[in-house]
Amino acid sequence: MKNFYRIIVLVALCFVFLTACSEPPKPESTVKKYMAAWQKQDFESMYDMLDSKSKKSISKKEFVDRYTTIYGGIEAADLKVKASGKVKQNEKEEEKAQSSYSVKMNTLAGPVDYTHKIKLNLEEKEDTESWRIEWNPSHIFPQMKEGDKISASSIAPKRGAILDREGNPLAFNGTAYEVSIVPQELPEDQSKTIVPLAKILGMTPEEVQKKLDQPWVKPEYSVPIKKMQTDNPDIQKAVALEGVQSPKAETRLYPLGEAAAHLTGYIAQVNADDLKKLEGKGYTAQDFVGKAGLERLYEEQLRGQAGGVIKVLTSEKEEKAVVAENEVVNGKDVKMTIDSGVQKSIYAQLNGDVGTSSAIHPKTGEVLALVNSPAYNPNEYTLGMTEAVSKKWRDNPKNPSLNRFVYTYAPGSVLKPITAAIGMENGTLNQNDVMNVSGKSWQKDKSWGKYTVTRVSAVPSVNLEKALIYSDNIYFAQAALKMGQEPFVNSLKKFGFGEDLPLANPSTIGEEGMTEVQLADSGYGQGKIEMSPLHLGISYTPFLNNGNLLKPQILQDESAGQPTVLKENVISEETAAILRDDMSKVVSNSAGTAHDAYMAKLPLAGKTGTAELKASKEDKNGMELGWFVAYNTENPSLLVTMMIEDVKGRGGSHYLVPKVKKVFEDHVK
Repeated sequence: MKNFYRIIVLVALCFVFLTACSEPPKPESTVKKYMAAWQKQDFESMYDMLDSKSKKSISKKEFVDRYTTIYGGIEAADLKVKASGKVKQNEKEEEKAQSSYSVKMNTLAGPVDYTHKIKLNLEEKEDTESWRIEWNPSHIFPQMKEGDKISASSIAPKRGAILDREGNPLAFNGTAYEVSIVPQELPEDQSKTIVPLAKILGMTPEEVQKKLDQPWVKPEYSVPIKKMQTDNPDIQKAVALEGVQSPKAETRLYPLGEAAAHLTGYIAQVNADDLKKLEGKGYTAQDFVGKAGLERLYEEQLRGQAGGVIKVLTSEKEEKAVVAENEVVNGKDVKMTIDSGVQKSIYAQLNGDVGTSSAIHPKTGEVLALVNSPAYNPNEYTLGMTEAVSKKWRDNPKNPSLNRFVYTYAPGSVLKPITAAIGMENGTLNQNDVMNVSGKSWQKDKSWGKYTVTRVSAVPSVNLEKALIYSDNIYFAQAALKMGQEPFVNSLKKFGFGEDLPLANPSTIGEEGMTEVQLADSGYGQGKIEMSPLHLGISYTPFLNNGNLLKPQILQDESAGQPTVLKENVISEETAAILRDDMSKVVSNSAGTAHDAYMAKLPLAGKTGTAELKASKEDKNGMELGWFVAYNTENPSLLVTMMIEDVKGRGGSHYLVPKVKKVFEDHVK
């Protein structure tokens, strides 16, 4: 009897178990999986969840290709797909269900956000029931029906211009001839066009042929080869060749060319690395981006925002609905404090020498010029870089691609007015105190071993005025030692050392581990001191602004011709006045190192300097950097800092004096 009851219980349990196992699956599970696959853009998994009727209407390849093509074309990003509300089963037909879902994404036409309904059907396959998605084109966009297509187009914004202080363009959207070839119009012997055209364009025939061999090219297409500026007389020779065309095309142009290359920088088409760095900022592979200089620094303002439109078209390509649309926002012009005339004048004076220069307005801190020599031509990037030009730049030992004005260098004797000012402010230097030293070399004591500080002129007795006129290294080495490392270094920081400046690396002191000898050398601009040309010019502004250090300003909208003080009361007005007078004598005194810059009708003040880059004191082959910092003394409006490398055997810093003088003659009336 007990066994009989056990059998009944087991049968009952099995019945319950089998009943539970035979319960149909829930549609919610399918909806959840489908939405997850959609959000991942896993279109193959989405297709696998479609019902049999849907699969008959579209193949897996067609389904995947359609989603991939549409999402790629509209530049879909940040896709969010989720079910909204409960899944409802049909009360009359339990094998049918319906759910709502929402889709959000960013596209080339702006954000797209919609909700829609989706149907499910319960299907049995191989004795297994599962809920399947009943698909139709409206799932892609609600406005779509069978046979409809999606059209997506973007409208590139006009890039803003970079203007100088007078509104003259430093970079703008101009026009150039786009020299192109129509393959089917070439002569039978294509070399009769390709070879001479390559020569005209500065290319190799292989470079031209490579353009024609691109996978998208068809015989009837016009294939761009290279752009030529509209004033280039060789354009007539190019279009005279069979199969060559020259339609006009908008092109980014740089009127100052090499004279402002490192200042303006250039734009180029984005590459894979750019797209990674700019992810989420709306850039595509067809966009251009600022690669260097002001083009890069002000990319956000210059670029603007692309416009776009996504439309649903009928099978007859008629517009049916607009899915999304946003208007193009053109980039903004940026007006700089740069003076194109000063920029070109300084570049002309550098005349191919390896060097760099800055010019500022000494009463406002406005940057008037930032110049490098030698330089590249930024127009080559936008007209079409050739291998010949690229190789020429790479092989040039003077490295025209190097942006020298961002780097720091040993300033040499142009630091001496700053050392003097620091000593006077710290009470360790008196302008009237006389230093008595015989000969051209000196050392503090025997602890220096064989090391000595040397000078050019063996003047037995010098005060501050004479020390600046003769540029006496020994005087300023003693001045640095007398004040000590900590006061010297802390006071240098008041002059802007370590400060971030626009378009330049911070100047450095190298205070850690500074020895007594290095402190002495630092007093006259050697040792462990390095400065950028822009900072060097700015560091002279306390002498002309009641002891205040001005902030360099490069955007005219920010400056409005008014100074911004970076550090107040760096030195007293009394100290500033003494050093202004002494620097005037560096030029006006016949013994002054900058006397060649003397002009009675246009008086200048300033300081020359020669920095020696030697491996050791005994090194006879080390390079010498020549410096000259000068400003006009009557209504000061221009302060020029110039550095030229390798001036040894060319007069040292004296080599720069007439060059800087000419800049003042040209621009200060």
